[in-house]
Amino acid sequence: MAKLRFDALHVLLNRAPGDIPEPTEKISDYYGRNVFHDSAMQQFLPRSVYKRVKECIDTGERLERRLADEVASGMKAWAMDKKVTHYTHWFQPLTGRTAEKHDAFFTPTEVGQSIEMLGGDQLVQQEPDASSFPSGGLRNTFEARGYTAWDPSSPAFIIDSTLCIPTVFVAYTGQALDFKAPLLKALHSLQEAAVPVCQYFDRNVNKVQATLGWEQEYFLVDDALFKARPDLALTGRTLFGHSSSKGQQLDDHYFGSIPDRANAYMREFEKESHLLGIPIKTRHNEVAPNQFECAPIYEETNLAVDHNQLLMDVMEKVAHKHGFRVLLHEKPFAGINGSGKHNNWSLATDTGVNLLSPGNTPKTNIRFLTFFINTIKAVHDYDDLLRASIASAGNDHRLGANEAPPAIISIFIGSQLTQVLNDLEKRVTDKDMSPDEKTDLKLHIGKIPEILLDNTDRNRTSPFAFTGNKFELRAVGSHANCSSPMTVMNTIMARQLKIFRKDVDALIKKGKKKDVAILTVLRKYIVASKDILFEGNGYGEEWVKEATKRGLSNIKTTPHALDAFLSKSSVKLFEEEGVLTKEELEARNEIYYENYQMKIQIEARVAGDLVGNHIIPAALAYQQKLISSVTGLKTIYPEKEFQRLAKPHLDIISKVSERVERIQTSVEKMIDERKKANKLEAKPSSLAYCKNVLPYLDEIRYEADKLELIVEDDLWPLPKYRELLFTR
Repeated sequence: MAKLRFDALHVLLNRAPGDIPEPTEKISDYYGRNVFHDSAMQQFLPRSVYKRVKECIDTGERLERRLADEVASGMKAWAMDKKVTHYTHWFQPLTGRTAEKHDAFFTPTEVGQSIEMLGGDQLVQQEPDASSFPSGGLRNTFEARGYTAWDPSSPAFIIDSTLCIPTVFVAYTGQALDFKAPLLKALHSLQEAAVPVCQYFDRNVNKVQATLGWEQEYFLVDDALFKARPDLALTGRTLFGHSSSKGQQLDDHYFGSIPDRANAYMREFEKESHLLGIPIKTRHNEVAPNQFECAPIYEETNLAVDHNQLLMDVMEKVAHKHGFRVLLHEKPFAGINGSGKHNNWSLATDTGVNLLSPGNTPKTNIRFLTFFINTIKAVHDYDDLLRASIASAGNDHRLGANEAPPAIISIFIGSQLTQVLNDLEKRVTDKDMSPDEKTDLKLHIGKIPEILLDNTDRNRTSPFAFTGNKFELRAVGSHANCSSPMTVMNTIMARQLKIFRKDVDALIKKGKKKDVAILTVLRKYIVASKDILFEGNGYGEEWVKEATKRGLSNIKTTPHALDAFLSKSSVKLFEEEGVLTKEELEARNEIYYENYQMKIQIEARVAGDLVGNHIIPAALAYQQKLISSVTGLKTIYPEKEFQRLAKPHLDIISKVSERVERIQTSVEKMIDERKKANKLEAKPSSLAYCKNVLPYLDEIRYEADKLELIVEDDLWPLPKYRELLFTR
């Protein structure tokens, strides 16, 4: 194993940056070239069919089956022009990544002859072997079928020689088996809720869509070093590894120049992304060594989610060409920053208005405050649900680690907007306002843009922060499917806007003017939601105590966080909004529990293997060398001199034995706990792994990392942090 480590280092030291030819085209010339987007549809579809497809995309209506053949024919013609030979339904099962099964266009006609075909039936629906994917008990063995159904709102695209058709994935009996179906339902519910509220201010608004701009953080590790680390290869993170003497203490990485190999890699995956219509805009180092980030321009949420899932696939594919492995685990290295995926969420109308952006008149700012305050109220009422949506085994290592937001859900809005809300609370009362008071209030509200011009303060310890024209959910993990938090975010916002509309209409019926009714309800929400607003340091122990006083939850582990999905209020919310049934929620939770349990189980098995077959043998081999040295000293020196000279050797020999003994004891205890946990059902098993197995991983790691500091470098089998993070 040690030989593999040094062979890997030898390979790495001879790496050169990938040869990326200088571009001969502007990005705008090839952007979206491999996407069946609007202009491609106009070119390859009959005009009447194109118009109907656009209507279905805009309204969410189902495309008539009779038109599917024409769409399929046009899509196939476009794809074959680009030398495509296969097609697949591309979907997002509850494994967390994407899935696909490729079928060739060709269909035999006579002996030795064939034609290329893609019919409406193949476009609209397929029947993959659903037994391969987790279902949470929604399917019996005899009902193992699943169906993929075309999502016209997300355009088809080409990867290599395959046409990929974005789809939802549902069970034979109709339940959702993926991330996309609930998201689409949540977005539809939001649309229905937001339009009537918008029409308080503008009758021309007929559509509201949620927008999302994600930020993808990741680590790069040389492929040879990756292969020499079984823990990285099998779990996505390093289970062992002492901190490097230099980590990120000097903070000289973030604003430094991008390393040549990484830059070449970025340039290529950006080009691949642009061909697929993924609007990647920025690239830069992140705070940890060998950590980087890319981010796009915001898009409609469903499309943005698809693009993020596709991007992660593209990043991994291109990385192989450059001798890299992409690490998307939330915490691949202990002691340095992990990786997140900030979700920047907002709402936009078909009239071109960002509903979370202040305007320049009292009317537009009342509209801004309406959606701004309703967002705060929604998060306040469903904070545990939002926490559950970002829960994972990997993210548990990151949240609350004083590098990312704490597990306590709070909202940062900045001092200026805090003052605006405080003033609104004071100025709006239950009694009728005089005309002068109304005028003064509206003039005050009209000053919000001026106030926000210098609103550049950011609180990096806040899980949910307002950043000028959007809310940033900073707690999402780097490996996550954005659909999960976005489904929750849009569902709770839909519910809150419906409640708001009902509350306002009730006051209008009692004789209040519309503006006064809106402001009165908003004031009530400000008072009710104050507990979740926090402007201070989320990393401090003081905030933990303060949050407890406020009644905010601090749920640090996934098995406990997931309970929120099955609370009475959550089940009622999802069912009434038409997003998920109780049965689907129960099934999903079972999958999430099993996923957590299996990840910790794999980590425990890998840890046991590594210490037993690699780390302990290396330690004992070094110990044997010391014993031979001690034996040699004894033959040379008199007893008194020997005792003095051999003492350092004997001390190390004792330390090695003690640490090896503690590792072996912990491994045996961990195995016993695993055996007990494996006999339990999904939820109790995940809880047992969390409470009784996971702590042993920390104990074993502590002792193994101490051995790394003792054992001769030539004998240590695993690439060290200094090699993984600083050798480029």
